Amino acid sequence: MTRTPPSARTPTRRIRRLLVVDLIALIAVIIAVLGCQGQEPASTSPSSSLPAASPPNPRHGEHGGALGEADGVVLDDVTVFDDAIPAVAKLDPDLRKALHEAATDAADDGVEFYVNSGWRSPEYQNQLLREAISKYGSEGEAARWVATPETSPHVSGDAVDIGRSDATAWLSEHGAEYGLCQTYRNEPWHYELRTDAIDGGCPPMYADPTEDPRMQQ
Repeated sequence: MTRTPPSARTPTRRIRRLLVVDLIALIAVIIAVLGCQGQEPASTSPSSSLPAASPPNPRHGEHGGALGEADGVVLDDVTVFDDAIPAVAKLDPDLRKALHEAATDAADDGVEFYVNSGWRSPEYQNQLLREAISKYGSEGEAARWVATPETSPHVSGDAVDIGRSDATAWLSEHGAEYGLCQTYRNEPWHYELRTDAIDGGCPPMYADPTEDPRMQQ
């Protein structure tokens, strides 16, 4: 049998030894990298780079204080008859009366009026506006959905957002009989009181709040 000379075997052994050393070093690097990825610096949050989800209620005001029911935040299922809730209690009395009358008649058809939003404090309106700017990317686009605290009919107690599609469908058909009119085509939930509508029907809707002259103040 022919034997390989030592001089021929030595380079092969060296190459194998070098490969083993390199492999061990590579494994050590991988373990170190994985260990660093599993740790988060104490000053950051794991979700800090992710888009924020819809903020839970109560919301937080710009000065760090919590915005709650006293600011008009609706925390649970609220109907137009929940007069102890500020979002309902601070609505214009005539608007609230019209809502009561309409909701009473709608109940005969098995429809209940829930309030998603009613009166709002200026702080709450400002918070909603900031959220809309963040969501839509500009003040101009946000203005199609949220007014400023100075112009919002919610802040003055002259608007209510009605929840659930059966209620808004009922109001779209019968609301004018009570002076309750949808104001904007892009917001089928937003109703305001127009007493002239009882006899003459609701006025034409604006496409969105940016067409409303009241928003230009």
